Amino acid sequence: MAASENDRVGSVETRGIEPVPDTERHGHAGQMFWTWFAANISILGLPLGAALVSFRGLNIWQAAVVAVLGSFGSFALVGALSIAGKRGGAPALTLSRAVFGVRGNAGPTLVTWMSRLGWETINTTTAAFALLALLDVAFGIRRNTVLTVVCLLVFIGCTLLISGLGHATIMWINRWASYVFGLLNVVVIGFLAATVDWGKVFHAPLGSVSAMVVGVGMIAAGTGIGWANTGADYARYLPRRIPGGRLVAASAFGAGIPLVVLISLGSLLAAGEPELASASDPVSAINAMLPSWMSIPYLIAAFGGLLLSNHLSVYSAGLTMITLGIRVRRTLAVGLDVVVTFAGGIYFILIAKDFYGPFITFLTLLAVPINAWVGVFAVDLITRRSYDGAALMDVGRSSRYWFRGGVAWSAMAAWTVAIVVGLLFTEASTGPTDVWFSGPLAHSWIGANGLGWVVTLTLAAAVYAILRRVDGTVRQEAADQRPQQQVRPAPATREIS
Repeated sequence: MAASENDRVGSVETRGIEPVPDTERHGHAGQMFWTWFAANISILGLPLGAALVSFRGLNIWQAAVVAVLGSFGSFALVGALSIAGKRGGAPALTLSRAVFGVRGNAGPTLVTWMSRLGWETINTTTAAFALLALLDVAFGIRRNTVLTVVCLLVFIGCTLLISGLGHATIMWINRWASYVFGLLNVVVIGFLAATVDWGKVFHAPLGSVSAMVVGVGMIAAGTGIGWANTGADYARYLPRRIPGGRLVAASAFGAGIPLVVLISLGSLLAAGEPELASASDPVSAINAMLPSWMSIPYLIAAFGGLLLSNHLSVYSAGLTMITLGIRVRRTLAVGLDVVVTFAGGIYFILIAKDFYGPFITFLTLLAVPINAWVGVFAVDLITRRSYDGAALMDVGRSSRYWFRGGVAWSAMAAWTVAIVVGLLFTEASTGPTDVWFSGPLAHSWIGANGLGWVVTLTLAAAVYAILRRVDGTVRQEAADQRPQQQVRPAPATREIS
């Protein structure tokens, strides 16, 4: 089916969060391959692999196995959750109204929006550092305050242009930019591989099986789990007839291929450069390992990889902002989002002495409720046959998803219980002497090895699977499910939801 005027490359997407009608569905599962390939092509995947060797004591072969299981497995989950977008034609957090209720959904939506803004700020500041380094290497222009602001604006401007145009342009950019930046990354990877101390690599002892299990969790948490609540945003224009298995496979292979290459290379590099795993500025740490003339293609590749990831995050954040109830056009939501990240970039680069540690610590805490949401949403997806498009957009008492007081209490209870238990296993700190929060079980085997997210996700799913059976309003909604009627095309001017 041909693309509608609302979803053409180079045109501004006017649709907000309202479901995409069947008459405007188009595309194929392969688009999800390029979406997640682009999001994970950044050279910054190298420190993840380095951590497997430096912190977990794995050898290269074990690290490669861990990379395959963690990256392919976590993005298979992203693909599975994106099936909801194909079914309901709406963004993930909008579809979440059918699970948590039109009011209860505010909690997961707010947490998701804050998390997206946080990672966008990290992307923006890191890209600005890469651009500053590029100007220094290529033209001898030294960093100063004005130039720093200009570099931030350049990255923000590129992000705004792509994210503002919307879905079709993002899909097109993802594919062709992946070729360009993928080739640059291959060149850089070739030179990085030449620096590997192969003697140390081949003589490294085997790590423990438990370390491999922890490594899989670490890779999954650092890659696919962070994108799990955005997959539906990019699958919502796909025709319903596309098999869900194709979305799972396309997502897993799209992200898994670049991640396995980068994580494995990071593991190789860590044999000679163990400090790579803990570098506060990984762009500079990797740049120092290259010959000076290779810095230019490397820094271009780093900047491009961050941009490909960031425009996806900003696009999803704009949709999440509208779902939260901020009544603005999608394009304005994207604009507001990048203004916030620009302000964050200014603060963290020009004012704060250290931002990576404290900020990532904060985002670690936000990951707990996001994992809990994934568990609840996944169980609902398994049992749900359809979404009511009109009810998703109705946030009043007349909505089918009003449940009881606007909240599906079984979902909220499962989400809350999982968050509380997940925090028991969580420690948020910037160092041994700067602990922000430490749960009483943070130093247990599960907590110390970073597996609290597994407990959170699993518990949320289990509790919700039990509670939804005794929640009368949820059982009634499930009994009333009918195949969704074709949604009429929204007027071209409708952007406020």
